[in-house]
Amino acid sequence: MLVVLLLFSLTGAVLVMVMVIAFDHLIIRRVKPLKLALNRQPFTIVVGAGSPTRQDLTQGNIMKKLVFSAFVGLMAMTASAFADITVTDVKGRTVTVPKVPERVVLSFYYEDYLAIAGPGALDKVVALSLSPWKDWRPNQFAAYEKALPKLASIPDIGSTEDNTFSIEKVIAAKPDLLILAAWSYDALGEGTKQLEAAGIPIVTLDYNAQTVEKHVASTLALGKLMGTQDRAEKLAKNYKDAMADVQARIQKAGPTEKKVYVELAQKGPDEVGNSYGDTMWGALVDRLGGHNIAKGQIGNWGPLSPEYVLAQKPDLIFLGGSEWLNKPQSVQVGFGADPAVTRQRMKAYLGRPGWSDLPAVKEGGAHAIYHGGARTLSDYVYAQYIAKQLYPDAFKNVDPAKNIADYYNNWLPIKADGVFVLPYEANGQ
Repeated sequence: MLVVLLLFSLTGAVLVMVMVIAFDHLIIRRVKPLKLALNRQPFTIVVGAGSPTRQDLTQGNIMKKLVFSAFVGLMAMTASAFADITVTDVKGRTVTVPKVPERVVLSFYYEDYLAIAGPGALDKVVALSLSPWKDWRPNQFAAYEKALPKLASIPDIGSTEDNTFSIEKVIAAKPDLLILAAWSYDALGEGTKQLEAAGIPIVTLDYNAQTVEKHVASTLALGKLMGTQDRAEKLAKNYKDAMADVQARIQKAGPTEKKVYVELAQKGPDEVGNSYGDTMWGALVDRLGGHNIAKGQIGNWGPLSPEYVLAQKPDLIFLGGSEWLNKPQSVQVGFGADPAVTRQRMKAYLGRPGWSDLPAVKEGGAHAIYHGGARTLSDYVYAQYIAKQLYPDAFKNVDPAKNIADYYNNWLPIKADGVFVLPYEANGQ
């Protein structure tokens, strides 16, 4: 492809140069026939004789300027086509690729990659970490597999989450770019040096931090690398504007004293799931002005003791659910979820010993929320939903369910069909 582009550009440049010379002889100089050779084959441009008129001179100068401008533009386009693409990623690393990548290995942030890189993005993926997508979000994965059949045949490189990530498989895929979550990069440790020694550029993204700054930086860096900068800028603006609106409403509403407990409702009510301190849902609750009861108790994520949760008396409980298979007691939320089943699973959690006395349970403050929606470019919708529970009056005219549908319609090749946010409702329905 590069060779073809180079030959095309050089041929175009030669032709433009010939045109400049020809017009110079034809209109300005009116000299004898001009003999030239292109690709060693002689040819002749026959021009008239005699002295040029003032009109000839004017027309000639204009024409020469136009042709010369075309020549300069062509050279600029050629230079641009072969210029390196350089970004600074969220870890402050300088990442350079010689051209827009045609072979990509993707370890996480699947939907964000598809949204940023746009139509045809999956055609460039030559390998990916399958488990965090197919096992954690099976119905979401199935929806994409139906819309993008190639997904079923993309090789798996394993995951850093379960220590199956294969450096050898990544190298064998011969990628132009490896996309890693910042936490995956950290988990690989010295392995990243082995990948870089193999000549594989690595860019790190970080949506887990749940900050506007890192969401935007990750989006713009990936957009520039993938040659979809305009699309990335629109996505970044959409996210910034939505979060700015959330913050403006919160500022107008004033501070809240509501305590918030978030639990990953994956293992069933008999086992306490992870809560979130400084990252993901925990970071989001903090930025919304809620009082995250896990803050200071755990770092990134981990379970809180049942006694501690009861003692804190949370006003709001958010059960993070997903489409997990073979987990019959998990709270089912996400693609293809049935609201009745979701509430039935929630009821078991809310029936834990002592929970009936919690303000969140007594006053209708228990909710299910899609865990797959955190640390994504669509998580502003979940910020809206949580904020709506913290400041009901300030968010009366905000419809998170509609907004998540709009996001998928605008940026992704599938529809948001399922349950993504859901109140338990005080009457238990």
